[in-house]
Amino acid sequence: MPAQEAARLGRKRALPSCPNPLFLKWLTELRDEAREKGLKIQYTYQKAISSLNKYPLPLQNAKEAKILQNFGDGICKILDEKLQRYYRENGPNTPIHVLSEEAPPPGIKANNNLAPSKKKNAAGDQGKDKGGGRGGGGRKKKREYVPQKRSGGYAVLVALYRQSQIPGSKGYMFKMELQAEAQPLCDKSFTVPDLGSKYTAWSSVSTLIQKNLVIKTHNPARYSLTEDGLALAERLDSAEERTKDGPEERDKEKVISEGEEEDDEEEEGGPGIVDLTGSDEGEEDKEDSPVERLTCVAQSAADGMGISGKPQAASRKPNPAYLLPGTYEIILCVDFIETTGGSQHRKQELVKELQRNGVNFDVRKLNVGDFLWVAREKVEPVPGQLRAPTGKELVLDYIIERKRMDDLCGSIIDGRFREQKFRLKRCGLRKPIYLVEECGTAASHLSLPETTLQQAIINTQVVDGFFVKRVQDVRESAAYLTVMTRYLSKLYQNCTLICRSRELEGDGGSDEDEEEEERGTPSCSLISFAEFNYGAVKNKCQTVREVFARQLMQISGLSGDKAAAILEHYSTPHSLLTAYEQCTSEAEKEKLLSLIRYGKLKRNLGPALSRTVYQLYCTQGSLS
Repeated sequence: MPAQEAARLGRKRALPSCPNPLFLKWLTELRDEAREKGLKIQYTYQKAISSLNKYPLPLQNAKEAKILQNFGDGICKILDEKLQRYYRENGPNTPIHVLSEEAPPPGIKANNNLAPSKKKNAAGDQGKDKGGGRGGGGRKKKREYVPQKRSGGYAVLVALYRQSQIPGSKGYMFKMELQAEAQPLCDKSFTVPDLGSKYTAWSSVSTLIQKNLVIKTHNPARYSLTEDGLALAERLDSAEERTKDGPEERDKEKVISEGEEEDDEEEEGGPGIVDLTGSDEGEEDKEDSPVERLTCVAQSAADGMGISGKPQAASRKPNPAYLLPGTYEIILCVDFIETTGGSQHRKQELVKELQRNGVNFDVRKLNVGDFLWVAREKVEPVPGQLRAPTGKELVLDYIIERKRMDDLCGSIIDGRFREQKFRLKRCGLRKPIYLVEECGTAASHLSLPETTLQQAIINTQVVDGFFVKRVQDVRESAAYLTVMTRYLSKLYQNCTLICRSRELEGDGGSDEDEEEEERGTPSCSLISFAEFNYGAVKNKCQTVREVFARQLMQISGLSGDKAAAILEHYSTPHSLLTAYEQCTSEAEKEKLLSLIRYGKLKRNLGPALSRTVYQLYCTQGSLS
């Protein structure tokens, strides 16, 4: 017995005891059950498991677990119900901080993430797999999934690991950012499928998620490593560094990629998962790799390069990261609402005028604005294919919202006018334009006085900073769009356009952008049309901060600038209510926000608006 005890305690991978093994066991069961059903709540349970595993003190009930991160009312209620059932079955005095002997301790299951990350090389695992079958009751141990070197899964794991090792890193990566960082580590493209296939290297991410190596959260998606993924990625990265220094590259590749054969068979049979280990274009990829690294995301993440950073002229081949002069054309995009519905005759007149003027335009759905311009890549048709490949589209910094006087009146009454201006400011384009069509004598028959409408137009120009263009009718609107299209074609004809990402850089331009705009040079750092249109979706999933901002803007007199100033101090309703609770008197609560400065002039919000916000969030019952 003492010898057995010494042998048991002498294991290299002894797991630390958790002070709350019962809660840990129940959460693991909930996570595994959710994973079998394919529910996304499995990731919530996994986060709760990680938090509980780090907590060093015993918990008497689930309510005490609310102080831990990722423990909400739902999880605590489930654990309390299980705890009450446990007491009824085993007695009220049964200890809950020690598992019964027949129950396996947490971390013994093969696919459990409760154990801390183990650092072991693949060769050691192979030896254990070969010799461990004798003492395991004849049951063959499943090999660990390790992606093959230079495959999509390998590149994603290594890229996420290297990003996590940067001091002060945010702990996750967006899709475009991750693709840019992982591309140099992979032989296949993350965006363009091979000829005859619809899959790219990015398809392997689904396998990593299924193997619980990568977690996908939020919208837009954020990718991060799990504990198992972090341990595996660390081994892959260390082997990658050794291959750079040592000559035995082939032998070490074999060590890293062992155990891959069995998992390859699983991947080939699964939907949406393909073998990403081979490449038919190895030499071409190596030639193009220096240019591929010139992606917009890599530049902005590495050194924040703006429009002045010109791509090297070593290769004149078109590249997804930028568009060279002569490889693109300027296209006017018209929202389909401007051509259908409502006054059909008036809207068709606009299309006919544009066609008569020889404007190259395209009708499509725009989630914000009525007109904008894109630089579309010129793509040669491929012999044997019905349609030419889709060219890349970058959105120029000009967007137009068109308003007739009657439409302007209606939008002011129902509140759309302020919301549309707010969305135009946040769309990521730096040159918003309001195109106002006069109604002539019809303005005197509208619901609002003409002076009110004129004041709204002036406020749009002076206060909101929009450029306002007044025209008389549809024909003048078409003429203005024609002139703008020709002007932009001339303005951008010698520019190299570089793609940037709003996810990484935000809406504001760099200092170099502002300097060149002052000199009359257009900004060449543009966002793609797909990212622009997705970011402008009206009813997409919103963060708590965004919903809080919209709540504040419903208060009369609280503009977007004032709401943004409040959010700089209190980003959520919870933080604002906490600040109110820390105030010692009612007068102090009413004046809490009064000294917050907003706008370019840095004026105070004032006591009246501060009192209104306090009454809205702190008044019990209905507001009188």
